[in-house]
Amino acid sequence: MTATATSTPPPAAPKVSGGKGGRSRLSLPWILLIVAGGLIALSAVRAITGAQDLTSAGQISASLSLAVPIGLAGLGGLWSERAGVVNIGLEGMMILGTFFGAWAGWQTSPWLGILAGIVGGMLGGLLHAVATVTFGVDHIISGIAINILAVGFTTYFAKLWFNSGEAAAKGGSPKQSPPAEEITSVTIPGLSDWLADIEKHHWFLVSDIAGILGGLVTNLSLVTILAVLLLVATFFVLWRTSFGLRLRSCGENPIAAESLGVNVYKYKYIAVVVSGGLAGLGGAFLSLVTSHIYNEGQTGGRGYIGLAAMIFGNWRPGGLAMGAGLFGFADALQLRSGGESVHALLLLLFVVLVGLAAWKAYQKRWITAAISAVIGAGVLVWYLGTDTVPVEFVSATPYVVTLLVLSLSAQRLRMPKADGMRYRKGEGK
Repeated sequence: MTATATSTPPPAAPKVSGGKGGRSRLSLPWILLIVAGGLIALSAVRAITGAQDLTSAGQISASLSLAVPIGLAGLGGLWSERAGVVNIGLEGMMILGTFFGAWAGWQTSPWLGILAGIVGGMLGGLLHAVATVTFGVDHIISGIAINILAVGFTTYFAKLWFNSGEAAAKGGSPKQSPPAEEITSVTIPGLSDWLADIEKHHWFLVSDIAGILGGLVTNLSLVTILAVLLLVATFFVLWRTSFGLRLRSCGENPIAAESLGVNVYKYKYIAVVVSGGLAGLGGAFLSLVTSHIYNEGQTGGRGYIGLAAMIFGNWRPGGLAMGAGLFGFADALQLRSGGESVHALLLLLFVVLVGLAAWKAYQKRWITAAISAVIGAGVLVWYLGTDTVPVEFVSATPYVVTLLVLSLSAQRLRMPKADGMRYRKGEGK
């Protein structure tokens, strides 16, 4: 992402993927091959290290729960940046979602709380749109300001609304809300138990697949299902409709879009408000599904991690989902299993780095290949010389994974051409 320029030069026409000048996207067979390779590698690590929790149903269920708010924040960032507006304020919009969701949820019903969280995030998105689209404020500065304002707003009103009267009597305090009712979860009867029986045998690959599938069909929140549907709907709307084409054109070349009759301001406003609503839904998920209460500092930087997942996914829904799942998996691993499972992942990291070194050597990029090989050797020495990893490193696992994944994927990324650039109506005349 880039900060806003003082003026917007006409962006060059985007290059067609797959040509000599562009980067080709992975085809479905290649994606399936990569997924299969990842499963085999993870199963092998589990069998070698004995860290059975790596692919257990409980681990996958926890990973999914932790990935949903990250994925929703990233999906919000995708809507905004596809229209050309950088949204660093996702964290603040998530904070607003946690607060308004819990505030409405404990007084009425959790579903009305979900709706209130979405509205809270949309208000943050509207503020960001007014600042960046109408007044031309630098996108980064506006986003940071929203993050700061959201923290101040929720801190003040939590003390005002949760620390007195009925709220205080039901468990509220200056830093948390009273608990809300639980949102319904679903389990597929029969299938869940059958997969659990297969998982208990610890068969190579078969039990791992059973554990992964079991985690996807056991105690699944209805809001998680809603999040998956929103991911699919985003792909359909942005890539399969004329509305999506116009919106994406605002992020690629707003001047050309204006010359074809597109109301660029309107589409940017829609995108940023939707972005805020999705981030607010992610925040409401944290306060109403994950913990049933609002807690100060509840988002824990997930808005920023969602932005990283969006970048990892190359501004596309499928890649975003993979990134959110990876970060959720790392977060769940450090919360559930601690040092033992994270230590087992060192072996998987060694395999990935060796594979990367071999691929870079095949491309004759000798320096990158050498660096990957040296780091891989260091990771192997670390794994062989220890039985666990320090507690401090375990707690930092999700953030280390974020940095590692972004550094490995940075060379294949292509952001929207006009992302972060200031646009003024009539510039093309």
